[in-house]
Amino acid sequence: MTTSPQHVSESQPDALAERARDHLWMHFTRHSVFEDGGEVPVIVRGDGVYIWDDHGRRYLDGLAGLFVVQAGHGRAELAEAAAKQAGELAFFPLWSYAHPKAIELAERLSGYAPGDLNRVFFTTGGGEAVESAWKVAKQYFKLTGRGMKHKVISRAVAYHGTPHGALSITGIPEAKMYFEPLVPGAIKVPNTNLYRAPEHGDDPVAFGRWAADQIEAAILMEGPDTVAAVFIEPVQNSGGCFPPPPGYLQRVREICDTYEVLLVADETITGFGRIGEMFAMSRYQVTPDIITCAKGMTSGYSPIGAMIVSDRIFEPFRHGTTYFAHGFTFGGHPVSAAVALANLDIFEREGLNRHVRENEAAFRATLSTLTDLPIVGEVRGDGFFYGIELVKDKATKETFNDEESERLLRGFLSKALFDAGLYCRADDRGDPVVQLAPPLIADQSHFDEMEQILRSVLTEAWARI
Repeated sequence: MTTSPQHVSESQPDALAERARDHLWMHFTRHSVFEDGGEVPVIVRGDGVYIWDDHGRRYLDGLAGLFVVQAGHGRAELAEAAAKQAGELAFFPLWSYAHPKAIELAERLSGYAPGDLNRVFFTTGGGEAVESAWKVAKQYFKLTGRGMKHKVISRAVAYHGTPHGALSITGIPEAKMYFEPLVPGAIKVPNTNLYRAPEHGDDPVAFGRWAADQIEAAILMEGPDTVAAVFIEPVQNSGGCFPPPPGYLQRVREICDTYEVLLVADETITGFGRIGEMFAMSRYQVTPDIITCAKGMTSGYSPIGAMIVSDRIFEPFRHGTTYFAHGFTFGGHPVSAAVALANLDIFEREGLNRHVRENEAAFRATLSTLTDLPIVGEVRGDGFFYGIELVKDKATKETFNDEESERLLRGFLSKALFDAGLYCRADDRGDPVVQLAPPLIADQSHFDEMEQILRSVLTEAWARI
C-alpha cells in the first residue's frame, strides 16, 4: 500500500466540486444542498483505513466505502490483478461460454459456501443478485410442478436493492413510494430489533421465536402453495444492525422446510468477512438454499456480485431444453473475477476473518463506552458491523420525531462527523442510528479514533437538542 498523502493543486478542488455539481447525478443524494452553496465532497485517494479528499484532508473510513473495502484501500496487487487480466482477456460474456477466471471463482465461492451451495450465477452487484434469486425461485417452482409459488417474504425496514423486484422485497416505504406499483407478491414481517421488541423485549430467545413465527403466520395467511421464498440478511443492515436472536435463524430454516419455501440469505453486506466468516450464515450455523452476495468479494476494486444456489435448486435446470431465462452482459466479468480471486488470496494469506473474530469484542467494547452519553440508547451488531441508536430519552427509549431526526442527522451529524475526520453513516431508515463498518484491517487504534470523534460530535449534538 502507498504511505504518503498526495495533495492536489489549490485550484483543482473547487473545479472538481463545480464539475460534480454541474454534471454528476449522485446516488440517493439531495442535490439542493449543493445548489444552495454546499461543496460536493470529492474523495481522491485511499490508503489502508483512510481516505483523502481533494483538499488533502484525511478521514477514517468508518464504513469501508459502503460496507465494501474489506481489505483496505491502496492494495496495489488488486490493481495489478485487474491490469494483468485486462491484458489477457478484458471481456467475454458467460452467455453459453465460460472463461477461466469465472470458472475458478465459481469453484472457490462454492468451497466457501455452506452445505451444498455449489452453483454460482454471477451478476454485477447485490441488487441484481437479489433480483436473480427471486426469479430463479419462481422458475424453480414452475419447473417442479408448483407454479403457484411466487410470493416472497422479507422483513420490515430491510434493504435488498433498487431493481424493481429487489425494491419490492425491500421493506423501506420511503425507498419505494416514488416507483410504485412494484412487483406484486412481496410480503413484510417484523424484523429482529430486540431494542424495540413489541413482545418479549426482556427475553432474546422468546423474542427470536416470536419474530420467526411471524414468518410462519405470513406463509399461512398467504397460503403455503403461493409462497416461494423468504429473504433475510443474517444481520439486518437498514435500521441499524439487527443481529439474529438466539435460535431465530434455526427456526426460520425449520419453517421454510415445513412449507417447502426457499430460504435466501442476502449476504450483500454480511459476506466476505464483515461478520468474521466468508458467509455469515456459517457463523450462525444455518444453511440457506440461496446466498446473494457482492460488495466485499473484490473489496470494491471492481464490481461483481453472485447468486449461489444449492444443488437441489439447480437440478431442474440441468435437463432437456430448460434454461434460466436471465442474465447480465457484465456478470462474471473477467477483470472483476480476477480481482475477486486476488482479494480472496489476501483474505486467506492475512487471516482477515480471524482478525475480525479476534477483535470484534474490542470493537464492541470501545463503541459501548459511548452508552454513557445521554443521546446513545444502544450499541448493537456483530463482527465489524455495528449500529449506534440515538434517543431523546434513555429511560423510555423515546426516539426523535421526523423533524427532529432531520435536524439531527442531515442538519448536523452527517457533516459534523465528516468534518471531524470520520466517514460513516448517520441514517434514519427506521430509528436514528450511526453505522460503523470499517475495513477489516482496522485495529484498536482505529476503534479508539472512531470513539473519540463520535464522543465529541455526539456530545455537541445533544447540546443542540
